[in-house]
Amino acid sequence: MKAMILAAGKGERLRPLTLHTPKPLVQVAGVPLIEYHLRALVAAGFAEVVVNHAWLGQQIEDHLGDGAQFGLSLRYSAEGEPLETGGGIFQALPLLGDEPFLVVNGDICTDYPFAELRRPLAGLAHLVLVDNPAHHPVGDFYLEGEQVGDAQAEQPSLTYSGIAVLSPALFAGCQPGSFKLAPLLRAAMAKGLVSGEHYAGRWVDVGSHERLAEAERLLAPSR
Repeated sequence: MKAMILAAGKGERLRPLTLHTPKPLVQVAGVPLIEYHLRALVAAGFAEVVVNHAWLGQQIEDHLGDGAQFGLSLRYSAEGEPLETGGGIFQALPLLGDEPFLVVNGDICTDYPFAELRRPLAGLAHLVLVDNPAHHPVGDFYLEGEQVGDAQAEQPSLTYSGIAVLSPALFAGCQPGSFKLAPLLRAAMAKGLVSGEHYAGRWVDVGSHERLAEAERLLAPSR
């Protein structure tokens, strides 16, 4: 199974840190955020990783190179303009192949065991969900058994962690350009083709200075 790290965001809420440094290279406990993902992926048995980028993306390529220093093969999907999550993944599909692949947001901090996702995919997507954080109290989806549905008032909701396994077939009929992933997932949910799980371990969306500090507190002891 191949993996993709989404690294095209500008990180505007982390300014001034991201004015001259792409968000994935912002350091957490002395290590660029994206390196935690790469090391975790190698430990989970992944050997081929695709990274998309836009804002200051050349810095990411210069820093990570071909991935040999991490023990894997890295390939890049450069976006002239950010393509949103859906568009970015769609552009990278030729690098990801015809089989289901892992996708992980480059701006999360987590100890999720990626090896758990190296298994056959029954539908079009499998999502890892987490408890709703303070900055996103309404959540995104609900989990009933192993099936994921769109969040509804009468259902306890959970938040999409930014970790998933996706089938290339999820993008059937899509066209190049900028588009979001969520509508594709919701259409697949309506057909019962999205499974999921609830992860209660460490997870932080490093989207602000406050949450960057939270990630620092979590990771500093392990350093």
